[in-house]
Amino acid sequence: MSIPLLFGPYGSGELPANIKDYGVNARWFHGFNEATFAACEEQKLEACVEFQTFRADFQKHPNLIPIGIDHKPIRYGRLVQGICLSQKDYLTQIEEELLAGMKQFKPRGIWLDYLTYAGWFETSQPDLQESCFCRDCIADFCNFAAVDATAPEEILASYSEEWKNYKCRKIADLALHYSRLIKARMPECIVGAYMCPWTPDEFNGALTRIFAQNYQWLAEAIDVYTPLIYCSKSGRSRGWGREWLEQSAEFVPDHRKVQLILDGLDYPESLEEAAASDVPSWGIQLYAGAPLFHDPDKALAFKHSVEAIRSHCRNEETSF
Repeated sequence: MSIPLLFGPYGSGELPANIKDYGVNARWFHGFNEATFAACEEQKLEACVEFQTFRADFQKHPNLIPIGIDHKPIRYGRLVQGICLSQKDYLTQIEEELLAGMKQFKPRGIWLDYLTYAGWFETSQPDLQESCFCRDCIADFCNFAAVDATAPEEILASYSEEWKNYKCRKIADLALHYSRLIKARMPECIVGAYMCPWTPDEFNGALTRIFAQNYQWLAEAIDVYTPLIYCSKSGRSRGWGREWLEQSAEFVPDHRKVQLILDGLDYPESLEEAAASDVPSWGIQLYAGAPLFHDPDKALAFKHSVEAIRSHCRNEETSF
């Protein structure tokens, strides 16, 4: 399937009538939102859905809280992702919501969000906890790895690699399941995934060890990887997106696309840096970006970066 170059804002907010003059041809938004689909149709923009997977309100659903190494529910604050994946009823609910949305709407793309184990990476000091060690998850792991272990301490001491692989395989298999549901109904729909923006060696391998996102194993399910490059929130420089792109060949499969999502808080510097990368982002999402397009100068900055990225992408295609 040919993956188009898509550029535009993520989130709510009215866009100016002349939005396409600034290189915008798509917008991303949460869930199967009828009003936003209608707005996209009116402005002739590609509609792309951010579909929430493994994130829930733990106050309302305490049974979904993963269990930590201390045999207690993990610590969590206002922002957390990842649920106990042994909670089959909740997984069924996620699937039903996806099927219902596709029955009513036909988006150009569906980006799977929170497709990870528990934690939060949009911070400069992440609280990285090992999980999920409920009785059912441990039993499932033992069956997967053909080992006999009952305690989190034993698993991490004697089977840490097997445990990491178990979690990565769990996420990859669920991603493939959702992807197949999407492709069976909409073969040309792009399947994206929002990714932890860390390289595989950062934070002692937390990309796979904690969040269980393995680029190679996800490749069968995912057309476009979208790392969340939120510089200010993560305590990074505005050149982080460019740096990430230029390292990406080391761990992203060469037959898959990368499309950054940048934070409006870091605009326009982070976008301009990314646009200058020799390794192009296959399009751009701009988180909370809608208000920026009501300022002509900021909108023109987006247009100029889009033109630069398109030029880099053309050069990449003709180099093969």
